[in-house]
Amino acid sequence: MSAITDERRPDDASAPDDATPPGGGQGRDALRQMGSPHRARNIKDTVARIVMWFCFFLAIVPLVWILWTVISKGAHLLGSMEWWTGNQRNINSDDAGGGARHAIEGTLQMVAVTAMIAVPIGIFTAVYLVEYGRGKLAKAISFTVDILSGVPSIVAALFIYAVWVTTFGLSRSGFAASLALVLLMIPVVVRSTEEMLKLVPNELREAAYALGVPKWVTVVKVVLRTAFSGIITGVLLGIARVMGETAPLLILAPYTKNFQRDLFAGNFPTLPMMINQDRGDFALATAAERMWAAALTLIILVLLLNIIGRVIAYFGSVKK
Repeated sequence: MSAITDERRPDDASAPDDATPPGGGQGRDALRQMGSPHRARNIKDTVARIVMWFCFFLAIVPLVWILWTVISKGAHLLGSMEWWTGNQRNINSDDAGGGARHAIEGTLQMVAVTAMIAVPIGIFTAVYLVEYGRGKLAKAISFTVDILSGVPSIVAALFIYAVWVTTFGLSRSGFAASLALVLLMIPVVVRSTEEMLKLVPNELREAAYALGVPKWVTVVKVVLRTAFSGIITGVLLGIARVMGETAPLLILAPYTKNFQRDLFAGNFPTLPMMINQDRGDFALATAAERMWAAALTLIILVLLLNIIGRVIAYFGSVKK
């Protein structure tokens, strides 16, 4: 036994420190091949990250450029109290000064009336399509919403003009422009609300039905509350969509430099029309400055509405 053991010890001692993997050379090649896909995935991941960041900065450049241009050229007038309290009455294009309160009030009033009409219609339509809509009627409604989504703003304005002015013989006014904006806002609210309602888990609906809760109560108390923050986001998108529209205002609501709080009284002041008014005299420094200041004011209003909407959505949503 000892002789046999002594004969085997030299062989064991001469064995290399790095043992050959099972399979010999073929096993080593297999391990190398297993590492190749891992390196390929790392390379693809790095390339994808580079492309993503490049596209991000490419999209940010025009946004930053626009904001910087508007702020640098229009922020001067916003620091004056006259801008927030006065109007443009008796202010010529080459005159300095004047305010934008009349246009700010008119824009907010018109958007408020538009939202009061479009938001309930859009939410009820989305609830019907998701919770109740079946058959040909639901398909027809969905097809109509798709058509409205692609309608240019000037076409919506011409349609309201044909009905409001030509057919019924009513005068152009701020309310007529609001009706055109309603046609533009409804599809945005419908589609965004519809997507949010589809994200609500069916288990929540089934749990309510199992407790004997009627369907309409389930929709109001469970589905809509769960999707509340998303619905608010859709409403804000719709408001931002119509707040800066100019074509319906050009056709249906001519601009006035005076205060006007009656949507049915003809000419109506709005920020987009104020921008368009001063754009015609862009060569004059005073008119150009008012144009940039009005554009910055419009951006600030949209930003404030989004912040208010986010706060409402945060405190009104269902807490986990």
